[in-house]
Amino acid sequence: MTRGPTTMSMHSPQPLPLRTSQRGATLLELMVGITIGLLTVAVALGALMVSRGVSGTVSEASQLQQQASYAFRVIGQQLRQAGSRQLDPETAPDVHAKFYEPIKNVPVDFSGVTPVSGKDNPGTGEYALEINYQNIREFTVLEPTDGEYQIRNCLQKKAEDSAKNPDPMIVSKFKHNATDATLVCAGGSGAAQPIIQNVKDFTIQYLTQATDGDASAAPTYQYVNATTAGASWLKVYAVQVCLELEGAETIDTAGAKYKKCDGTEVDRGNKLRMVFRNTYHIRNHAWPTSS
Repeated sequence: MTRGPTTMSMHSPQPLPLRTSQRGATLLELMVGITIGLLTVAVALGALMVSRGVSGTVSEASQLQQQASYAFRVIGQQLRQAGSRQLDPETAPDVHAKFYEPIKNVPVDFSGVTPVSGKDNPGTGEYALEINYQNIREFTVLEPTDGEYQIRNCLQKKAEDSAKNPDPMIVSKFKHNATDATLVCAGGSGAAQPIIQNVKDFTIQYLTQATDGDASAAPTYQYVNATTAGASWLKVYAVQVCLELEGAETIDTAGAKYKKCDGTEVDRGNKLRMVFRNTYHIRNHAWPTSS
């Protein structure tokens, strides 16, 4: 059997596809990309710094407000009791109320002592505001017969000596310590202690009532300083306390102004400054000149 010739198909080789040429970014494109990246980072950092500054200012303002609130609470607690004495509840209904003896079996001389007093520019050992009232016994479950002395001064300390003998008077004294920017308080004895910080100024004004010698005339009221009020402390019917507090953060106030405790308008500077005022009525005026 004869086979025919085998036909072989000859295919010419297919050409390989050409590779597309690749090239990198030009120097100009690279510079543009870097610039955009740097601008993005700069904007983010700026926003972060602004956010931090606002957050710090808000936090500091809140801190100053809390300090002022605490100072007013301490001062107000003492001022509301200024001049108070304990009444005798056993007095018959048709008899004028009598005062208890301030301290059992201990005579007390009230002459020269006023419910409130102070100095405009207190020196060593002097205070801008001094508050006095009677130390009284309170009958408790533990001491139902003789009672015990529970009233405390501005430092939350009982008025007693080292032997636990009670003092006849509760005394609380306040002034501004400019050296360390604090408001300090002292009792009748012992060293003064700071109760708040960041204090720039501490000013006291006294509201006096006078009738100009005519008891039937309408009284006149006037805010005066300690020097003027000192002529008759018993005419003081209210005390206005002003606190100026200064923050530690540096801020941009752009020429803003504010009024100090004395009413003068000054530049705010580059610090957060806040002024707080509160007025307290003196409730007790039946203050004896002697025991």
